Amino acid sequence: MNKEEIMKIIPHRDRMLLVDEAEVRDGEAIGRYTVRGDEHFLCGHFPGNPVVPGVILCEMMAQASCVLLSNLSAEATTPYFTGLDRVRFKKSVLPGDTLETHAVITKSKAPFYFASAKGYVDGRLCVSAEFSFALVANK
Repeated sequence: MNKEEIMKIIPHRDRMLLVDEAEVRDGEAIGRYTVRGDEHFLCGHFPGNPVVPGVILCEMMAQASCVLLSNLSAEATTPYFTGLDRVRFKKSVLPGDTLETHAVITKSKAPFYFASAKGYVDGRLCVSAEFSFALVANK
């Protein structure tokens, strides 16, 4: 999926859409985002030594996870982030890096869905977390 296809699934736009491309393969969502270096979240984190903030890494993984949720409801829904657990940061993500996220749904009890995700740069684990989402009907 390219950005236009991803925007049909998740509501994020402009500076908050943090998935450049995604695919679903064998029940796993694989998302990619290349850190350009001019993103708003790098301006003050840290001046002269920009590092992608951990909360942004979690958002990148959550957005990729939501690709898996797109076909789980017959009605139009929006995935809302409801929980974040067991977050671990292993390696910094820097401008020029491409974060590749791998996410799977681990449990579901509609409208709640649980996912596990890991983020890698050049095959090295940078971040991992568990997420929960609620699929809420659009009005």
